Amino acid sequence: MTRVLIAGLGNMGKSHGLAHHAHPGSTIVGLVNRSGQVDIPELAPYPSFTDFHAAMQATQPDLVVIATYSDSHADYAVAAMEAGAHVFVEKPLATTVSDARRVVDTATRLGKKLVVGYILRHHPSWVRLIQEARALGGPYVFRMNLNQQSTGAEWETHKALMQTTAPIVDCGVHYVDVWCQITDAKPVSVNAMGLRLSDEIAEDMYNYGQFQVVFEDGSVGWYEAGWGPMMSETAFFVKDVVSPAGSVSITEADKAGSSDVDGHTKVGGLLVHRPDGDTLIDLPDEPGHQELCDAEQAFVLRAITEDIDLTRHMQDAVQSLAICLAADESVRTGHPINLMEETP
Repeated sequence: MTRVLIAGLGNMGKSHGLAHHAHPGSTIVGLVNRSGQVDIPELAPYPSFTDFHAAMQATQPDLVVIATYSDSHADYAVAAMEAGAHVFVEKPLATTVSDARRVVDTATRLGKKLVVGYILRHHPSWVRLIQEARALGGPYVFRMNLNQQSTGAEWETHKALMQTTAPIVDCGVHYVDVWCQITDAKPVSVNAMGLRLSDEIAEDMYNYGQFQVVFEDGSVGWYEAGWGPMMSETAFFVKDVVSPAGSVSITEADKAGSSDVDGHTKVGGLLVHRPDGDTLIDLPDEPGHQELCDAEQAFVLRAITEDIDLTRHMQDAVQSLAICLAADESVRTGHPINLMEETP
C-alpha cells in the first residue's frame, strides 16, 4: 500500500486526492493546504496540515502529490525526494528551466519516480490525435489555443495563478508537449507577444498572449491563451495539426463554456482531412476530468510498483516548459528567443 501525501487542495489537488481516496493501492496519510480546512467530504477524515515540511515529517509518505502554486513546485518536489518519497507534480514543473532541471537531476540521482501532470498523455482521444498526425508525416503546422472567459470565482482563481505564471505558460505546456510528441524534433526559436487587459493583475503580468515556435525539422507552431471576463468565446478552442499530406482537427461539437475544465480535454471527434477525402473519427464516452485524474494517478502508482523508466517523460517535461518560458521571456523583452542552447 502506497502512503500518499497530497499538497494543495485546489481544483487539481482535490481531484488527485479523490483519485487516491478511491484507489485500492494507495492510502492518504495527509493533506496540506494553507487554511488547514478540508471542505471535501470524502477527504475530510484525513489528517490535515498547513505546513508542507511538517506534514512530510509527520506522515513519512512514499508518494507526494504536489498541486500547489507553481512557485513552490520545484522546492517541494526536491524536498520530498530528498526525504525518500516519489513525486507527482502538477504542471508546470517549475517556474524556471534551471529549477526544472534541478528537480529532474534530483530524481535521477536518488532513483525516484517523477511524474509531471500532463493529463493529455492519459487521454485516449489525444493519444489518437497524436497517432493520426504522425501517420500523416511532417513537417507540421500546429494551430492551437485555449482562451477562457472567466468571471467570479474562476476569474479569482486565474488572478491567483497569474501571481506566478502567465496563461501561455500555465496552459501552454500541455499543447507544446503534444507538438513535441508529434514532431519529435528539437525547438529552434520562439517569438511571442502579450497584453495586460485588466487593472486587476500586476503591472508586470499579462492575461493574454500568443507565441510561435520553429522546430528543427521545419515544423512551426502557434499557441494562444487568454484569461478573464473580457475574453471572447468565439473560436476559443482551436486544435489543428496540418501537414503536406493533410490535417487532423478536433471537432468542436458539444463544447461548453470556455472556462469549463472538462471541455479543455474533451475531443468528441477528430476530422482527418486528406486531399482525396475526409474521415470523421467519432470518439464517444470520453473520460471526464476526474476519470483522467484517476488514470493519471493510477499511472504514477504503476510507475512506482513496476519501475517504469520515466527518463523520456522527464526530458519532455523540461523541453515543453523551456519553450513556454522562452515565450514568456519573449513577451517581456520584445525579442525572439533562440532555443538551441536552452532545451535538453
